Amino acid sequence: MHWVRFRYNGTEAVGTLDEGTIQVCNGDLFGSPQATGQTLALDGVELLTPCDPSKMICLWNNFHALAAKLEVPEPEEPLYFLKAPNAFLATGQTIRRPKSYDGPVVYEGELGIVIGKTCSAVSEAEAAEHIFGYTCINDVTAAKIISKDPTFAQWARAKSYDTFGVFGPTIAIDIDPLACSVVTVLNGQERQNYPLSDMIFPPQRLVSLLSHDMTLMPGDIIACGTSIGVGSMKEPSNSIEVSIEGIGSLSNTFVQ
Repeated sequence: MHWVRFRYNGTEAVGTLDEGTIQVCNGDLFGSPQATGQTLALDGVELLTPCDPSKMICLWNNFHALAAKLEVPEPEEPLYFLKAPNAFLATGQTIRRPKSYDGPVVYEGELGIVIGKTCSAVSEAEAAEHIFGYTCINDVTAAKIISKDPTFAQWARAKSYDTFGVFGPTIAIDIDPLACSVVTVLNGQERQNYPLSDMIFPPQRLVSLLSHDMTLMPGDIIACGTSIGVGSMKEPSNSIEVSIEGIGSLSNTFVQ
């Protein structure tokens, strides 16, 4: 099952997507939404981000292959930062360079975990029942900002510019993400293709560990980190697509 959130005739709603047709539902996505019987064509609506998170928690150094390439130790616990809600952007929308920044803007294709119910200090065994589903992430980064000040690494600033928190197009239910791969295509050329089974901290362990640091709310997103193949978007106008089988393709344009 694939859930979407959309706007139609000025009204926002949720529904399930199947072969280009949306079954419209009433109610909260993380409650018990009920089908209304109305159907809409996907190409007749505006897709929004598939949920409205209070926060996006983003992992760094969460793949064995990338840690080996960077020649850095694998972490003993998750290393993460928060991305602000002003950054959130849906599929089909335009990623924009900040006017105050002239350095490289980097794409990072990732898996996103969507939390389905309030989650605090849960065990790894309990974590599965708190995961609603999975989505695609493009964790856009103003790379030069992170180390601009030698006294303070500016992760939140580099990652939270408007339009830099891209996710969607759907939330997929009942998939095994560790059987999937992330594929990132920039301007028609494949740049990333890595297995999610290479994660240092897989989804259920991540949810458990993070829930001991902070309460996770319904709709919150955990971006699981990226692997080899990250790069900058250099053309005046760039097409960027992050795909995960079983979830879909997150497609956007980046304009310099």
